[in-house]
Amino acid sequence: MSSSDRVKIDEPLWDQSTFLGRFKHFLFITDPRSCIVSDDKLYEAKTLVEQYRIGKEPPGTTQDKVLMAKKLYEGAFHPDTGDLQNLFGRMSFQVPGGMAVTGAMLTFYRTSGAVMFWQWVNQSFNALVNYTNRNAKSPLTTEQLGLAYISATASAGLVAVQFKGFLEKRAGSLMKRYVPFVAVAAANCVNIPLMRQNEILDGNDVYDENGNRLGQSKVAAVVGISQVVLSRIVMCAPGMTVLPIIMDRLEKRPAFKRATWFHAPFQTVAVGCFLLFMVPFACAIFPQKASLSMSTIKKYEPEEYIKIVKQTKGQVPDRVYFNKGL
Repeated sequence: MSSSDRVKIDEPLWDQSTFLGRFKHFLFITDPRSCIVSDDKLYEAKTLVEQYRIGKEPPGTTQDKVLMAKKLYEGAFHPDTGDLQNLFGRMSFQVPGGMAVTGAMLTFYRTSGAVMFWQWVNQSFNALVNYTNRNAKSPLTTEQLGLAYISATASAGLVAVQFKGFLEKRAGSLMKRYVPFVAVAAANCVNIPLMRQNEILDGNDVYDENGNRLGQSKVAAVVGISQVVLSRIVMCAPGMTVLPIIMDRLEKRPAFKRATWFHAPFQTVAVGCFLLFMVPFACAIFPQKASLSMSTIKKYEPEEYIKIVKQTKGQVPDRVYFNKGL
């Protein structure tokens, strides 16, 4: 492979300054087919990426093989540590995992017990995803992990049950189908900030446009986490808001209503179709390399601003950049 044809192995294949470029990037790494690849194949992909990175890949290695290795590596290994992630937390598992849990939540919502159980399952899955994709520079203690998990699960369950009770005598069957979405949205607002609480307490590393570290910013952490929370809600919104309308209409047809065994698999597959598009779409809303104006840091973190001024010898950039996370 000539030098002009070489893939930039550690950079996205598409321009990340545009939404379309980010969408293509996340469509690439969230391909659910990657989650059925064996660990041996994944480690082979990692080895090829590492060899290619230093220009020592095996002779005759094709560009297609390098691209496939890059796809498998980015969908299964932690970007900071390079460790193989557990299956359920991988980017490539977000569609199959999300469709199974969401399909169940949309199907089993009629009793408080079922609502609580499936909210617990969903938050367990979310906690595992958040832990797997955590910032390696801001590890959580066992106590912090436990608090985040319990708080998110409790908030989701309580919101779901309270909202369900509120609707029992005030709304028709259609509105009751939105209990899972309201609970999931509320829980995301609790789960993600708690799972990334150390970033809020200590701040995110911020860099200039050339990648030089300038310091840490708590405001950057809040901005990044807020963007992730919104992205997660957008990710599940279409499936959890459109499907209730479809199901409400279908269940008015006697044949479909009688086939109760078909409701769960139908909703699960339908959610999967939504997620195939919505997972990369939601991840692409905000750039992974987020930015923050220095005037904002100066206003809310004057001490950190002074440190940056000293470090840059007065040549303060207009903006700083940081990794918002996923």
